[in-house]
Amino acid sequence: MSKIRLECMSHTPLHGYYDPAPEIVAEVERMQRAARERVAAFDPELVIVFAPDHYNGFFYDVMPQFCIGANATAIGDFNSAAGPLPVAQEVALALADAVLQSDVDVAVSYRMQVDHGCAQALDVLTGGIDRYPVVPVFINSVAPPMASCRRARLLGDAMGRFIARMDRRVLLIGSGGISHEPPVPEIEGADAVVAERLIAGRNPSRESRDAREARTVAAAKAFTAGDSRLHPLNPFWDRAFLDLLQSGDVAATDGLTNDAIRREGGKSAHEIRAWIAAFGALAACGPYEASVDYYRAIPEWIAGFGAMHARSLEHQHAARHTQIATALALA
Repeated sequence: MSKIRLECMSHTPLHGYYDPAPEIVAEVERMQRAARERVAAFDPELVIVFAPDHYNGFFYDVMPQFCIGANATAIGDFNSAAGPLPVAQEVALALADAVLQSDVDVAVSYRMQVDHGCAQALDVLTGGIDRYPVVPVFINSVAPPMASCRRARLLGDAMGRFIARMDRRVLLIGSGGISHEPPVPEIEGADAVVAERLIAGRNPSRESRDAREARTVAAAKAFTAGDSRLHPLNPFWDRAFLDLLQSGDVAATDGLTNDAIRREGGKSAHEIRAWIAAFGALAACGPYEASVDYYRAIPEWIAGFGAMHARSLEHQHAARHTQIATALALA
């Protein structure tokens, strides 16, 4: 049995706040339940989760492109799971050293705060945020300037080469949306109040967090009604991205430019970096086989919502499908 498994899945803070039709919620929950059963059967000894943040734990006072948590706490936004994560600190620090030795710059945090982007994936896939030893890996996906997709893949590659030498069952998680553009503010053109929140907005008041969550729900309602300037969902682009990862040619994502991602998928589609890093780590362990488990454009959640799982193989070669890269409008 292979020691490496991967689960990538979209997350949404809007589940339970503003949902699509009950049958759609049910099919998403069936998909999530199947993924959780796969994880339970694998029984990982270590979980590495690649995830973005939405100006809840990382801000412009110092905005790293990548950060590995040596200690971490989930803040519990949008009623997501809250509390300390059981971080495997020795492994986290060894992974950070391995990444730096591979000439990819990564920060380390002994006081990382993670939001629903990380906590929801852990909760959905493992049944809680404290079930297994974990290493949280933050990937900047909302705060320009952002590192390239190639850099995200190389981060994963460096971690994967380290993981391949470990005698443990390791679960890789990539958590992030595909095409989507929720109302996340940008510092360019922001007024003084918003700019300060993006620079140093840690630990907001309950009232401030409630107001932010209410704005997100209102934006989802407007988006679903067609009364929104937010970037539309792009199922064609989403499916091409999923097909590319399934093909085994994760290196082809190197050609995805930041401008192309924003143009095709919306401002928050940059979260695909979490999937790319996770698949980069898996690919570094050798060829893999992957399955697209779910995809649906869900306007109520302002998300192209998808899920994949994969496992490493020892003696097989993944096919390369360059035409899929063309369909992704690589620049």
